[in-house]
Amino acid sequence: MAAAQEPLCRPVQETDLGDPLKVVDPLGWLGPSIRGWKVLCLAAGGGKQSVLYATAGAQVTVVDLSPMMLELDRQAAKQRGLNLRIIEASMDALPMLDDGAFDAVIHPVSSCYLPDVQSVFREVARVTRPGGLYISQHKQPTSLQASATPDGQHYSLLHAYYRTQPVPAPPRDNHVTARLREPGAVEYLHRWEQLVGGICRSGFVVEDLVEPVHAKADSQAGSFADRAQFIAPYVRIKARRQGSATSTPTLIV
Repeated sequence: MAAAQEPLCRPVQETDLGDPLKVVDPLGWLGPSIRGWKVLCLAAGGGKQSVLYATAGAQVTVVDLSPMMLELDRQAAKQRGLNLRIIEASMDALPMLDDGAFDAVIHPVSSCYLPDVQSVFREVARVTRPGGLYISQHKQPTSLQASATPDGQHYSLLHAYYRTQPVPAPPRDNHVTARLREPGAVEYLHRWEQLVGGICRSGFVVEDLVEPVHAKADSQAGSFADRAQFIAPYVRIKARRQGSATSTPTLIV
């Protein structure tokens, strides 16, 4: 996907760098400035997330399992004179990172690639300082259960909610399927109790939860935006690490 420059693997665009914090944090969850913050971009290689947060003033570490995705981060950072810490690792095993090292962990959609999401949350909790933020986005369980295309005017639930096996890949015969499921990826459905409950059990308090809107009322029947009117594809969660905050992010002016 990185070699083919798929949409999810394209580095940052220059037009996004004018106000990078607004691009990465349209809801204002991070506050007015992250200058001086230590930020972990988890499973977020590809030359976009890391560059935007670094341009906004953060000290950025980016972790990803794919060396090709991380190479895009290296190239994008070098082009703009940014200093990134780049680590090839799995999101659920971060022994190279110290306890409480980060003011914020940013985790784009990727939890679906692991069968055990609780192991990810435990590691995130360990490396996040008390009072720090964990902002993550996940595939909605119902979206992974449901058909990619409608049967007449309806979408169907095809897969069981209580499952431990990967969700079968749909036929890759249209652009809607391509947006919903990455080609060749093995994906697991995580229930709401595993996502929201798992974050809470790991030591976080959920402060906000939104479903990014991809629905359009006038969209073509069977399109990605039409399906999103029935099934929200993603959920975005803001959580704060519990515990006594012995330090606060350093604000550099």
